Order: sequence, then structure tokens, then C-alpha cells
Amino acid sequence: MIDEQDVLTALKGVAGPDGRNPVSRENGVAGLTIRNGKVYLALTGDPRFAEAMETMRVQAEAVIKALPGVVGAVVSLTAEQPPGTPSHEHGHGHSHDAPAKRPLTPKPAPPRSLSIPGVARIVAVASGKGGVGKSTTTVNLALGLTALGWKVGILDADVFGPSLPRLLGLKDKPKLAGKMLEPLEAFGLKAMSIGLLVGEAEAMIWRGPMVMSAINQLLREVDWGQLDCLLVDMPPGTGDAQLTLAQNVPLAGAVIVSTPQDLALIDARRGVAMFKQVNIPILGVVENMSYFICPHCHGRSDIFAHGGARHEAETLGVPFLGEVPLALTIREHSDSGRPIVVAEPNGPHAQAYREIAARVKAALETGQTRAAPKIVFE
Repeated sequence: MIDEQDVLTALKGVAGPDGRNPVSRENGVAGLTIRNGKVYLALTGDPRFAEAMETMRVQAEAVIKALPGVVGAVVSLTAEQPPGTPSHEHGHGHSHDAPAKRPLTPKPAPPRSLSIPGVARIVAVASGKGGVGKSTTTVNLALGLTALGWKVGILDADVFGPSLPRLLGLKDKPKLAGKMLEPLEAFGLKAMSIGLLVGEAEAMIWRGPMVMSAINQLLREVDWGQLDCLLVDMPPGTGDAQLTLAQNVPLAGAVIVSTPQDLALIDARRGVAMFKQVNIPILGVVENMSYFICPHCHGRSDIFAHGGARHEAETLGVPFLGEVPLALTIREHSDSGRPIVVAEPNGPHAQAYREIAARVKAALETGQTRAAPKIVFE
């Protein structure tokens, strides 16, 4: 069984970020996690020496993969602030010899491109807060796109709360083909999630660098094949995962999922603002749990209010993609691993998802894929 000491011993043959001493806990290692023979290593160093750091990363990944008992490894780079560099923790800072109000524009090392061969478009499905049904929307949106003739994959990027295996009824472990993981398939979709690699009850106690390492691995070390679209089910919020994707992946656009009430809309507004700030097109907003139809009396109740997401989309100047009701049957089919678009393809709920999918498809076909942006702090 591989352990941390085995990895650290192997790294003694790799020159660290100072160029003289080997990689170690004191010289370059920002984080190290081992799970079921898979090694996740985060290395840190001065971003001014990006080329040398990339060489260090490649060499470290090679020596780790060569260790007995290692079934996979991913090594990522994080940047530490060089000595003497003014702090920009809150987006602003002052150098000792610069005017007091001069904004700083540090230029970090260019990120490695994570464009995926064979994948025509990558779309983020995001929400400002949890509990709005984003993952259920992602799965049914993917199935709606499949029904329109596209080949679609889903990457579950929520490392701390992966739900894709349950939503698609997946229980097998991904197989390793050479250096690449093979995605699982369900209902014509290709799928990958950290939840397929660890137990459902296992807690992922990882810091930021480990999260980014896992997302990078699930993106660039999976054999996705030929896809018209890869949907990335984002974790809620505007944190490391979103910024990592924005910096490293040529996203074709983002879909924002919200419920109609004010609290969710405030957070959805932040999500729209974040994607706009990094120049990712907003394909539109989906209002989930829009209303409730009683299965007994067939009366309608606007439990979370109604129309808030449509109004918010109009206010923000982004498309409104459609509304999906709060329905017991959607929840039941999601829990059983047979999404509503598959379980009741002719029903009104499946139709709502297909209409949303048609609008997303049309927006993607008329838009242009963008290059990964460089984020500058000011």
C-alpha cells in the first residue's frame, strides 16, 4: 500500500522550486493526499518561474506514477506570493515605492490549457447557493440535449457533494485505460464524478489545492471521446472550482439555476456577475421549483414565489431559459437513478427540460467558443 512517505521519498529525485534542493514538505509541497492508490499532489512556487515549475510538475507526476501501488496521480501547480511582493489579498495593495492609490495588476503564470480533444463545447451549470436543484437540472438538461441528437457528457465538479452517481444510478468504478480514466455511461450520457471513485459516505476533507487538482484530473485525464457538449455540474457559489475552470477551460457559456425567492436570486445574481467578470457568456437562467401543482386537488401553489428568476434575467440582461415546477415525481425519479426525461419522456416535466435544452443548444450553435481568459486583479 502506497503511503505519503513513499511519495516524499520518490520526490527526492525531483528538483524543487528553488532549483537546488529536492521537492519536499519544506520545498514545494503544498498538499498531498492519497486515496485508494490515487495520489493528489499540489506544488507551489514563484509564478515568475512558470516554465521551470511546469518541468517540476511533469517530473513529479512521472516519478509518482512509477511507484508500485499507484493507480493514478495528478500533480497541480499553485502560486505563492514572491518575497517582497505587495499583498493583494483583497484585490488591492500598495508597493513601498508606488503612489498610495495605484492599483496593482499582478500577472500570475499563465494557466495550463485544459481544452479537451474531441469535446466541441464545455458548459458550466452553476448556482449561487445550494439546494436549488442544480444537479437535477444538469442531468435532465443533458438528456434533453441528447434527445436533440447531441452526444453529451457530464462532469460532476462538486468534490464535496457529488450527486451524479445517484442521479444516474451509477455504482461501478471507472476503469483505467493506460493513463486515462474511462467515463461511465448511462442513458446515452458519458459521466464522471469524484463520487464514482470514493464511497458515498466518505468525507472529502480537502483544501483548495486538492480540490483544484481533483477537478483538473477529472477534466484532462478522462477519455471523453467525441462530444458535442460537456456539461460541468459546478459546486454552488463562486469559489475555487469556478475560478479554476474559468482560468483553464475555454467555456462556451454558463447556465445559472435558481429558485424564485429573493434569497436564491441574490446568490444567483452573484453567480451571473462572476461569470461576466471572467468573460464567460451567460446562456441563460433557469427557474427551478417555480411552482407546485397538488397531485390531489390539482391546485397551484407558488411556494417559493414565482417569476423571480425571469424578472432577474430581464434585469441583468441575460436570457431566460424556462421554468420547471416543484414536483414529487421529479424528486422520486432523481432518487431512483432514472431522471424524469427518461422515466416519463412524454410528460410535461420532461417537455419543460427539452424546451430549455433546445434554447441552450440554439445559443451554443449561434455563439462562438472563447479562449480561456487571463484573470487580472485590480
